[in-house]
Amino acid sequence: MKIPVSVLVVIYKSNGEVLLIERADREGFWQSVTGSIDFIGEDLAQAAIREVFEETGIDAKTLPADALQNMQHQIEYEIYPQWRFRYEAGVFKNTEHWFSLRVPDEVAIRLSPREHIAYEWLPFAAAAAKCFSPSNGQAILQLFSSRAL
Repeated sequence: MKIPVSVLVVIYKSNGEVLLIERADREGFWQSVTGSIDFIGEDLAQAAIREVFEETGIDAKTLPADALQNMQHQIEYEIYPQWRFRYEAGVFKNTEHWFSLRVPDEVAIRLSPREHIAYEWLPFAAAAAKCFSPSNGQAILQLFSSRAL
């Protein structure tokens, strides 16, 4: 069963483009990298690094030490009914912790086909607007409101 604690990682380039990936199980559901911790006590930054690698093939451990940033923001949201079966009975809420990852402009993407079927690099405002989840869009906008482009 999944643990209701997760990470969201906004992956971006220095030119302000943001990576979005489309879920395989839901056409038109565009998002940043997301995923639950694997075990109680898993370090959130390590979970972010793991999820980025699993979903995009990007090895954040090979990037500069400051490439991955904890945005020091978390939200609690209601788990969509169609995904509640993944959690213990009675679990309806998830706590999501936001991270950002700055990648080189020429980074290669390798999707996990069982999870995602397509990806796009978009200007940050367009990426925020395309996200299925409003909170994912908010994470993108918050990242770019706090940094000079």
